[in-house]
Amino acid sequence: MEMTFRWYGAKEEKISLLDIRQIPAVNGIVGTLMDIPVGEVWPKERIKALKEEIEAAGLTLKVIESVNIHDDIKIGLPTRDQYIENYKQTIRNLAELGIEVICYNFMPVFDWIKSDLDYKLPDGSSTMAFIAKDIPEDPKEIIRKVENSSNEFALPGWEPERLAQVKSLFEAYKDVDEEKLRENFAYFLKAIIPTCEEVGVKMAIHPDDPPYSIFGLPRIVKNREDLDWVCNVVDSPCNGITLCTGSIAEDPANDVYAILAEFCKRGRIPFAHVRNIKFIQDKDFYEAPHKSEYGSLDLYNILKTMYDNGFNGYIRPDHGRMIWGEMGRPGYGLYDRALGASYLNGLWEAIEKNN
Repeated sequence: MEMTFRWYGAKEEKISLLDIRQIPAVNGIVGTLMDIPVGEVWPKERIKALKEEIEAAGLTLKVIESVNIHDDIKIGLPTRDQYIENYKQTIRNLAELGIEVICYNFMPVFDWIKSDLDYKLPDGSSTMAFIAKDIPEDPKEIIRKVENSSNEFALPGWEPERLAQVKSLFEAYKDVDEEKLRENFAYFLKAIIPTCEEVGVKMAIHPDDPPYSIFGLPRIVKNREDLDWVCNVVDSPCNGITLCTGSIAEDPANDVYAILAEFCKRGRIPFAHVRNIKFIQDKDFYEAPHKSEYGSLDLYNILKTMYDNGFNGYIRPDHGRMIWGEMGRPGYGLYDRALGASYLNGLWEAIEKNN
């Protein structure tokens, strides 16, 4: 297991690489290039510059999150083939610079949805929450809520230039149901996985967030059966999963421990996002501190399940609260994610020593 930390780049962050370097046992960065328009090839010189910047701080760059997929691919338009060719070239460029894993998703329109990005907890910290009654019927309203509480940071999956086209995107997806989206996803995987096998890169699909339909949009990576379909539609070690414990557990019907056990044992989880959530009622929840007692998930059981079933990939603490007066991108402050990384590392050390 290698502990990593997501970082958006010097122009997008107030958190420095030197700050991250001081978190004990965090060795790697999960990087990205946020300014490359979706569908365009990531230039080798940009990837190289990012890698050199990270390595100069004493860290490694082995995981990229996210190389976003153009909507024409998800919708299945004739133009998708050129965007797929661009994606394959990006995979080659990343592999040439030592990238091993690409985290991505196949969600239409919105990459993730929360009702509140500044949900106050009794201890005075703030976190992100999903409360169904607070999700507006008009998706444009949730965009306004996100923009008003984003602390002026661009949020992944909510890029302003894309959200400006939300009305037209909903129209473009009107004939795309789960069956059609699954068909388009299979088309994409069958095109890119041979390239991944050629260059040694693992694709790792992130589960839908939330793992059920919102605004009538199809969801096809939402449970154990969907993950099994993904792995079988192109049966290759390069076709894997970013198992996000918080996302998959947002549907209480999903047994996160059984899912982890099965897909770790099958060698299909090269990357994991580990976070805790606390259910309020039904499917309403907030993102809790990592320690098991504060949430509805048993983080010890999660990591032990991963260890017992041969997990040997990259892991990151995923989201954190805003604590100690920190202001920044919701979910991506320094302090609470650093506490989360330390807690996860402590659990892992204890599990290793007990075995």
